[in-house]
Amino acid sequence: MSTTADYPRILGRYTNNKPGPLLFISGGIHGNEPSGVNALKKVFKILKTEKPQITGTLVGVTGNQLALQKGARYIDEDLNRTWTEANIASGAKDTHEKKEMFEIIGVLEQYPEVDFEKRYFLDCHTTSSASKPYISVQEVNDNDSWAHQFPPYIIRGFSDIVYGCIDHYLSRIGVTGFVFEGGQHESPDAEMHHEGMIWLALEKACGLNLNSLQTYPEAVEYMKAMRPDQKTFEIEYRHEIKNGSVFKMQPGYENFQPIKKGELLAIEDGNEVRSDWDAYIFMPLYQSQGNDGFFVVKEV
Repeated sequence: MSTTADYPRILGRYTNNKPGPLLFISGGIHGNEPSGVNALKKVFKILKTEKPQITGTLVGVTGNQLALQKGARYIDEDLNRTWTEANIASGAKDTHEKKEMFEIIGVLEQYPEVDFEKRYFLDCHTTSSASKPYISVQEVNDNDSWAHQFPPYIIRGFSDIVYGCIDHYLSRIGVTGFVFEGGQHESPDAEMHHEGMIWLALEKACGLNLNSLQTYPEAVEYMKAMRPDQKTFEIEYRHEIKNGSVFKMQPGYENFQPIKKGELLAIEDGNEVRSDWDAYIFMPLYQSQGNDGFFVVKEV
C-alpha cells in the first residue's frame, strides 16, 4: 500500500544556481497514472548523484497525491478538468481535487516569471488503451513550435475541446509547454518514454549536455528513434458520453489507428455509433470513468 511519503508534493528540485529558464514538470495528475512520477524520481536520483551542469531550475511535482495512493483516477472529480478561470478565481476548495490544484499552483508561485528567462512546463500522462507516445499541445503562445522540437507524434487542440486541463491553465498564464502521453497505463515502456522526454526537455530548455552523464540515457535514444516517423494531427470530432448513457467501445482500437467512414466504433444505449470520416481514432475509452467516448483526428 502506498503512502503520502511515496508521493510528496515536490518530487525534486535541481539547479546549479545559474540564470536560465524554469522547467516545471508534473506527473500523476490522474492517480492511476504513476509513470511520470516514477520517471521524475529516477531522473532526480541521477541528477543528485552526478550533479551535471544546467542553466535555470528543474522542479518536479506530484499531481493528485491521494488518488495516487489509492490507485484511482480521481477522488471527487477529475483533477485535469478543474483548472478553469472560474474555479481559480473563486478560490473554493470544496472538492479534494480543487485542494490539490491550489497546492500545485502554490508551488509554481514560488517560481515567478520575473525570476527566469522563460518558464516551460511538461505534464506527464498515460492512456487507458494501447497507444504510441504522443504530445498534446494547445496552439497558443509558442507552444506548438516548442512541441515540434521533440520526436513523438503531436496532436493539436485537445485542451480547446476538453476544458479545464492543467496545460490550459499553464498556457493561459504564459508558461510554454505541452502534455506528454507516454503510453498505456501498465505498459513497461511508458515510464521509459517519460524519462526520455524529461531528459530531452532538460537538454532543450536548460542546456543539459546529455553526453556529460556517466551513462547516456537509454530512454533518450528510444525517444530520438521516433523522430523520422513524427506526424501532426488535429481533432475533427469529440464523442461525448451523456450522463446516464451506457457506452461500450468496440474492442481492439488503439490511438492513431485508421478508421473508415461507416465503420462501427461503439455501442451507446443499444445504438450503433459509426464513423462519419476516413480518418484516425484517438483516445478510445475502455475505462468506466470519463465522458470522452473517443475522438476522431486527421493528419495535417
